[in-house]
Formats: sequence, structure tokens, C-alpha cells
Amino acid sequence: MKKKFCIYSILCLVFTAMPLIPAMMISPKTSAQEKSNTEISETSENPTEQDNSNIENLENQVYHVLDITSNEILEVPVRDYIIGAVGAEMPVSFETEALKAQAVAAHTYAERQVILAENRTDLNGADFSNDPNQYQAFYTKQQLQELYGENFNTYYEKLCNIVDAVLPEILFYDNEPIIAAFHAMSSGKTESAQNVWGSEVAYLQSVDSSSDISAPKYQQEISYSSEQVQELLTSAHTGLILGTDTEHWFGEPTYSDAGTVLQIPVGTSIFTGQELRTIFSLRSACFEITYQDKNFIFTTKGYGHGVGLSQYGANAMALQGLTYREILAYYYPDTILKTV
Repeated sequence: MKKKFCIYSILCLVFTAMPLIPAMMISPKTSAQEKSNTEISETSENPTEQDNSNIENLENQVYHVLDITSNEILEVPVRDYIIGAVGAEMPVSFETEALKAQAVAAHTYAERQVILAENRTDLNGADFSNDPNQYQAFYTKQQLQELYGENFNTYYEKLCNIVDAVLPEILFYDNEPIIAAFHAMSSGKTESAQNVWGSEVAYLQSVDSSSDISAPKYQQEISYSSEQVQELLTSAHTGLILGTDTEHWFGEPTYSDAGTVLQIPVGTSIFTGQELRTIFSLRSACFEITYQDKNFIFTTKGYGHGVGLSQYGANAMALQGLTYREILAYYYPDTILKTV
């Protein structure tokens, strides 16, 4: 069972590393004002004092999720979806307040996608799919049962209690659900949306997350032979000429303050760090390259795109006694937590 749960935890963190946010960069403001049929009010100062009618209304609502394995559109109750998203995106062993923060982010993500779906034609009428490469990861109750095994009842009850505690709460900025970006761990500072996706977002700025440095597998190495590097680069970039001086195929990179490679000369072209991350399947775009014995060694820091909430950072804050509200306010500054 321990081995099985370990695999599950790794899968959770793999999903968080996926570049699923750029589709959310579109502003849904106009549609958002037309969509809501319920009054939005400020959340109570006491998180336990939730309006039961709001919870009941949400339990009766569904998300339409395209199952990429069967190509069927599933009608998933909002509560079940958030439980399945939190279970898929964050290890259940994390602290309760960190999991609550993840639940709010997952709910906010889904609500924004529902609004954006009004203008999409690629999902056959669904709000989003369960493809973690494109959207937020989601596990059904049956999938969670398979992953948790003999600990299912304990872990599932924990997830249910966490989601129920924050179910009506959504993060807003400028009267619309925010781009609730999250990742496994940063390089020690989270990254701005501008540096990763090329679009400025007021509440997705770089903040200190130095506790990530002590996270498991914070720094990792991956090695490629010069032949592999040549094949991967030229396949990704038609017309690229690397030259005969193998050791100097990669030039001097420019870095952001958070350590992300912004640009790096490669042969006759210039690549972004995000492009090289994709080409070489790197854990992050915070990396250094060394050449040794005809091999290129990529040393990465952190895991994921680095924007928004750091999951390991959130867990560290929870261990220090901070609440989910304080965690969300830190990683998404100037946003407002409201009940829907």
C-alpha cells in the first residue's frame, strides 16, 4: 500500500507541473456578469459561519466534464468535482489549511473555465475536460478509491471535510474569478505571469517562497548526450544550425529575478526557457546547463511553471500555523475571497 500511495503522490505533483493555464488568460468579465444568478457577498470573518443555502445550491449544480478516455460528457456535481480535483492535484497527506487553499483554487479555476467555455467550440459543449495536459486534473470517486486502497475511507473523509469547509468560496479580482494558477514548488520565489506566459496579471506576481528549497527533489539533474540534444533541438526548430563547437551550442542565458530562464542563445537561434523546458522534459524553466564528457547536464530547481500558489510553500505556511485565507492572500495578493 505504501508503494501505491507513493505513486499516487508523484502523479499529483506531475499534474501540477503541467502548463494548463494559458487558456485562462482571456478575460471572462463580460460573460461573468451575465452568468451569475446568485448574489455575491463577502465571506464571513469566521470560516465556519457559512450560509447553508449557498452550500445546498452548489451541491445541486453540476460541471460538464469531457472524459478524454470515453469522449463522453460527464455531469459532475460541483462538490464532487472539487473533491476529485483536490485529490488529483495535491497529496492528501498535506496539512488541512494547505488543502483548503487548494480547494478554493480548484473551485475558482473551474468557475473561470465555465465562463470561458461559453465561447469555445472544441469541447462538444463541455465546460472543460479531465485532460491534465490542458485543464485541471480530476479523479472520480472510483479512481480515488483505487489510489487510496485500504486508506480510502480515512482519506476521502478528510477531503470531504476540507471541501465542505470552503465550498462556497471563490477568489475574485476586478469582479471576476481569478486565474488560480498553482504549481508544485517554486525555485525559492514564485514567478510572474508576465515572465512565463507573456501577459501581465496584477495578482500573479513574484513572491518569496523560500521554504520550497527544502522540498523533496527541489534540485534535480537530467543528462542528454550531444547527439540527443542535437536531434531534439533540430526537430523542434527547423533550420536551426548548431555548429561544430558542441560545448558552446548553448550561450549565456538571461534570468528573471525568480531564476527562470527568459532567453538563451542556441546555435543560430534564441529559445525561451519555457521552450527548452518542453523540448527536454525539464521539471521547470529554472535551470542551468553544463557540458561534461560529451553530455549536457540540465540542473533544475523547483517543479512546475512557478506561477501563483506553490503547493509545498502552502504546506509549509500551514505547518507554521497560517490559515488557508492567509495562504491565498499571500500567493494571490489583492484578490478578494467571496462566497457565491
